[in-house]
Amino acid sequence: MIGRLRARFLLSVLQHAAGTLRATLVAIRERWQAYERKEARGLALLSAWLSPEQRSQFEKYNRFDVIGSESGKRYRICYGTSTNVYEMDGRGRVVLGWCFRPIGSLVAGDVMLAQKIALETDERATLTVARPFPSSLPPRAIRPPTR
Repeated sequence: MIGRLRARFLLSVLQHAAGTLRATLVAIRERWQAYERKEARGLALLSAWLSPEQRSQFEKYNRFDVIGSESGKRYRICYGTSTNVYEMDGRGRVVLGWCFRPIGSLVAGDVMLAQKIALETDERATLTVARPFPSSLPPRAIRPPTR
């Protein structure tokens, strides 16, 4: 009798745990799908604002170059939301990294578009708020796989 009660209790506990786990997995999947939709919209908006050359660079290397509005320096914006902007020299080598981003929880495409517009329209003000970081590594260009 006690053994049967214990087995029923354990079964109900396991069923409850399984239901909770299932609900959690569904919620995680829904959040991930919502994020993927936001990411796709951000990349589509970014792509619409890129020049044909920049779009080609982005499609091929997951990064693109912009020219600063005042200095004429070349900056490379790599896929990402932070520590993803690099000042380049005339030979295509990294001089310095710059870290700046808009406030808020934004997907990479939206951040990169804001970085592009900032450097191309008001480079001096942008670099005033940006944090420099040394970088002896080539600019990263990691992008999540597309389906």
